[in-house]
Amino acid sequence: MMLKGKKAIVTGGSRGIGNAIVREFLASGATVYSISRTPAGNQVELEAVARDAGVVHQHVDASRLCHDPVHREGQVNYSASKAGLIGFSKSLAHEVESRGVRVNVIAPGFIETDMTRALGERARDALIALIPLGHAGTAADVAALAAFLASDAAAYITGQVIPVDGGLSM
Repeated sequence: MMLKGKKAIVTGGSRGIGNAIVREFLASGATVYSISRTPAGNQVELEAVARDAGVVHQHVDASRLCHDPVHREGQVNYSASKAGLIGFSKSLAHEVESRGVRVNVIAPGFIETDMTRALGERARDALIALIPLGHAGTAADVAALAAFLASDAAAYITGQVIPVDGGLSM
């Protein structure tokens, strides 16, 4: 188990990419604290994976901390929040490096999730046409990178933004 003895906080752990990361980390032996506004639909499965790996999975209900977002046109709010997350993560990486804690950001591209499946076929096809590898990624693609970054194999990687986007950001 490559993450045995490690602890992870996963935001958005109840579905999609976050849920895949929670499953991957539990199966790899990490103790996981997942934070989301709703419990995972597969909570029983996650508890079974944790039990089999001999680790802890704790869900933190953030529904009382979050208000339903107000729909706004455009992407300014989304882009600003991602830029803030990147700045926060780079600063945090500096602050905790002396304690052996590594902080990185994974920047997923077009990933097959409930959200992307809700797009119309025309919009999906147009987005996929922009991806050099020619297809959407999966939540498992992102979870595999997250597990690698949390492992000792990535001990020299910190403060980075790493895309998982099929080459879209090249």
